[in-house]
Amino acid sequence: MRVIRGMKKQNKAKVPASGALGKQAVALRISGDAAAFISCRFIGAQDTLYDHVGRHYFKDCYVEGSVDFVFGDGLSIYDGCHLHAVTNSYGALTAQKRNSLLDQTGFSFVNCKVSGSGALYLGRAWGTFSRVVFAYTYMDKIITPTGWYNWGDKNREMTVFYGQYKCSGPGADYGGRVSWSRELTESEADPFLSLQFINANEWLPRPKHTHLALIQH
Repeated sequence: MRVIRGMKKQNKAKVPASGALGKQAVALRISGDAAAFISCRFIGAQDTLYDHVGRHYFKDCYVEGSVDFVFGDGLSIYDGCHLHAVTNSYGALTAQKRNSLLDQTGFSFVNCKVSGSGALYLGRAWGTFSRVVFAYTYMDKIITPTGWYNWGDKNREMTVFYGQYKCSGPGADYGGRVSWSRELTESEADPFLSLQFINANEWLPRPKHTHLALIQH
């Protein structure tokens, strides 16, 4: 296991124009298993944080970007993190690449804050079985009412798992969300609120609480 504290990684590439291709500019790629990032800062534009593969825990981190600025196929919890969008048009916070129902990957955002400029999707379905959940998260008005985008493939609407639970703020209104996302029940949300989502008992130092709802910010 590795624990990284207080690190700052920045890619100074400019925010791409809407629809521009080949403008990815990764600030950090994490492909190793069992890694924790505490109070770190990742700053970029398109594709800021490449949460590639492995089990990861991000605590009190700051991630800034425009399009797919948290992306990859990791199994990760973002706890108490600040996600900040910098776009003058449409952007997307996540692009999670789970490609099989059997894959135990996905992103869980708990006790987080989403802010910034422009209009922001919570996520795009990079993978056919893309899986992302937001819980106890404050969402600024930049979140598009629909919330999620199917990557131009209607078939993915039947296979993705996108949900939110007890979120707040003007961008958290579930009324306009796409029909294939979910307002989770307590039992549905519970697995995503526990550090056991990332098998924390196997590699993280023993925390006082494993259920993140007990330590809301």
